[in-house]
Amino acid sequence: MTAGISSLTSLSNPTGTKATSDASTIAGNFNQFLTLLTTQLQNQNPLDPLDTNQFTQQLVQFASVEQQLKTNDQLGSLITASKASAAATASGLIGKTVTADGATASLAEGSATWTLNPARAAAKAVMTISDAKGNVVATQTKALPAGSQSFTWDGRASTGQLAADGKYTLKVQALDATGSSVSVDTKITGAITSVDVSGAEPVLTIGDRTVALSSVEAIGGTGGN
Repeated sequence: MTAGISSLTSLSNPTGTKATSDASTIAGNFNQFLTLLTTQLQNQNPLDPLDTNQFTQQLVQFASVEQQLKTNDQLGSLITASKASAAATASGLIGKTVTADGATASLAEGSATWTLNPARAAAKAVMTISDAKGNVVATQTKALPAGSQSFTWDGRASTGQLAADGKYTLKVQALDATGSSVSVDTKITGAITSVDVSGAEPVLTIGDRTVALSSVEAIGGTGGN
């Protein structure tokens, strides 16, 4: 009986095994448990009968683990269906004009580019670049003219070392000549030219920029309309 409980405990946290293998194993253990239980019932001491609470608890444990395995299978199916739906949605956006959050950009080969659009000219703008964990990697201070423009970071951190490739977020705090705050929009707008659905989330290409589908904030008509 103890061996059966030990096997059950190891099944409650399956790692690196397929759901079908888990289901087969739990079925085998359950059959073994029933065999042991029947044998014990047949050979129990009438003066010291088997504790029914013990094997009832074990039956409940088996049922709980079996239900957990079924839940895992269902969640896997839902995730697969969700990915397929997202991929279909994303592919239908090709040629559409979208507006997406452009505060995050990818650093690759020593270059990351953001599109900035100050509400008016800023005499002083502090550009703070943070990594995916929120750690400040670099800061730069420069003036920004009014209107849409590009800001490119060469990937060099404040320490002088080159930052590793990856996703980085830009935060801009700008002031005009009078010291008043200037709003700087970091959104990106353009027509989608391609969609990459190889990852966990579809990635859209807008000009020379790539953005995640979840970053899209507005969808318009086809490019040029």
